[in-house]
Amino acid sequence: MFQYKSLEELKQKIAAQNLSIPFGNEAVLRETATVGGKTIPNRIAIQPMEGCDGTADGKPDELTLRRYDKFAASGAGLIWEEATAVWEEGRANPRQLWIREENLDAFRAMNDRIREISMQKHGFAPIIIMQATHSGRYSKPQGVPAPLIAYNNPLFEKDAPIASDRIVTDDYLHRLTERMGEAARLAEKAGFDGVDIKSCHRYLGSELLSAYQRPGDFGGSFENRTRFLRESIMAAKASVGSGFLVTSRLNIYDGFPWPYGFGVSPDGGLTPDLSEPVKLVGILHKQLGIDLLDITIGNPYVNPHVNRPADWQPYPLPEDPLTGVARMLDCIRTVQTAYPDLTVIGSGVSYLRQFAGKMAAGAIENGYYKIAGFGRMAFAYPTFAEDILSGKGMDAGQCCISCGKCSQLMRLGSKAGCVVRDRVYTDLYREAVRNAKP
Repeated sequence: MFQYKSLEELKQKIAAQNLSIPFGNEAVLRETATVGGKTIPNRIAIQPMEGCDGTADGKPDELTLRRYDKFAASGAGLIWEEATAVWEEGRANPRQLWIREENLDAFRAMNDRIREISMQKHGFAPIIIMQATHSGRYSKPQGVPAPLIAYNNPLFEKDAPIASDRIVTDDYLHRLTERMGEAARLAEKAGFDGVDIKSCHRYLGSELLSAYQRPGDFGGSFENRTRFLRESIMAAKASVGSGFLVTSRLNIYDGFPWPYGFGVSPDGGLTPDLSEPVKLVGILHKQLGIDLLDITIGNPYVNPHVNRPADWQPYPLPEDPLTGVARMLDCIRTVQTAYPDLTVIGSGVSYLRQFAGKMAAGAIENGYYKIAGFGRMAFAYPTFAEDILSGKGMDAGQCCISCGKCSQLMRLGSKAGCVVRDRVYTDLYREAVRNAKP
């Protein structure tokens, strides 16, 4: 259990396990970063944390605005807004945000509000990214599972494969790459600074990277498996102005055995083999001109210990959570080291609670990545960035405790937030548990 009372005590535990987790001076997080001609005011990013609280037609709603008001006041230099569907059938829930011509004014108003709040409180406007998504196997546009998959995966489907008509065709994927370009154009009109072609956590774009046994244009070879991401990025870049950022939140290691996982060896086992991911990042960066990538690993629904280390998981813990933190760091460092001029955003810091800022600083100082991304922490402790940047430091009593109840709220079909620290979500959690089917 996370019971460390001092940084020294934590360091001793890390050393005893022979893990590599650096710590440093949080002052480095105050430095600016320049990407694609844009200046990010500091080295703290709020990762895309979905609230499942938009309107039926995809606009931000009351709780959406409440959340982004808090993120805007946090002082983070980069706000990576949550998963936003590009097609209705690809929505993960009936309240997922959905970008389309009819609701651009609502997105523009929210982005203007974020900048105004941050400018008034901190004297700068954050960089704002929209995460363009198709939820694939996790699609529930009407609130019930309606998966659209790249291929059947026995690790997920077990003895109940999904019907073949739910496997998306090559024609569907070619049209979806075009739609990603259209979504980028809409995001620029809605006042975003950039768009993320989402390719993580086993949503459709991510699943295609491991489609080793899929036939056709989007499966089998490395070229085919990476086609959707590459062509979506090209479509996005062709649809926006030169100053608009095109990026991706990218899984470089799934934590599933080959041929069902990306970033593992065909020889078996779960040890990361990042040769293909590093090759892909090189193509995105050197050939397609991508200068910013948000790197992550694992799957929050099947192996959350890989990307969301915690003291408790819905299965027996296979490792100490600190091992998961170290794995995340090591994978991300491999990419950053391979491409030193690429701006990499790191992930997976929230488990370290009040020491997360010092770890993020150490990672930057030691070349693991250039910007520190905080996810669950922003739900629980929306003023965390301000406390780090002011020199006050993080308050252990406000930190995320990695309980996973924010994700549980999503699985229960409710709106997501911190059940422990925010009374709004405490009440929603109680109601969702009470109404859950036995």
